[in-house]
Amino acid sequence: MFTIIGWVVVAGVILGGFLMAGGHLAVLVQPVEVLIIFGAAIGALVAGNTVKDLKAFGGGLGAAFKGSKYDKDMYMQTLGLLFNLFARARKDGLMSIEGDIEEPHTSEIFNKAPKVAADHHATDFIADYMRLMISSSLDVHQIDNLMDIEIETHHHEAEVPGNMMAKLADGLPAFGIVAAVLGVVHTMESVGIPPAELGKLIAAALVGTFLGILASYGFAAPLANVMGKQAEASTQYFNCLKTTLIAFMNGYPPQVAVEFGRKTLPSHVRPSFRELEEFVKNNK
Repeated sequence: MFTIIGWVVVAGVILGGFLMAGGHLAVLVQPVEVLIIFGAAIGALVAGNTVKDLKAFGGGLGAAFKGSKYDKDMYMQTLGLLFNLFARARKDGLMSIEGDIEEPHTSEIFNKAPKVAADHHATDFIADYMRLMISSSLDVHQIDNLMDIEIETHHHEAEVPGNMMAKLADGLPAFGIVAAVLGVVHTMESVGIPPAELGKLIAAALVGTFLGILASYGFAAPLANVMGKQAEASTQYFNCLKTTLIAFMNGYPPQVAVEFGRKTLPSHVRPSFRELEEFVKNNK
């Protein structure tokens, strides 16, 4: 939502200033320039990335307009879910949660946290490491290191859409210059026409540079920043999972383990101790 509001402000201020200076919007309508700039930019994007990356880019683009899913409610549900798993494992033994781990989508505990259950990356992360704790001989330090490696891999994958958008933003001014140069070439081959017509061709050529720079710094670059922040939010979420799971593996009681996780959260999504305590009590 804020991305779109920002775009409206950018366009409104620039076009409004142009009109106030006596300009005419009709001169900015240059379909050929738009075709050259954005067609070439999309072609370069396709040429420089794999099908997997392009699919990730499409997904990241859609997610950027929806806003981050890692809000306060998501963290409350996550910590409540982990508390319930830990509490059952502590009371009835680790084997008592084996069914929940093997089939999280049919688990009563997981279904109490619908936002977490809908995120297969989160459910897989929780289930995989709880499974390792139950069935493997790895000590907590080995699991801690393994989590770091997985989170780093996940972070690199999450960064792909934002990095692609940033490169697209970097390329748009150059493609704007390409469109402008082609416009100048066309102008130079038309020097015999009346000055008024020649002026229109020069104006059309300059619009290419304008559109490339505006699209880059006013639209694509801010969107790349939003996508990058979403990748950071995703990594922060998995660091919270890691901290909570490691605390339980180190022998801390469920309530203390989820408090470890709560303390890793940024202030704008961190529930208070009492809020989390009440939530956990109501969702046992």
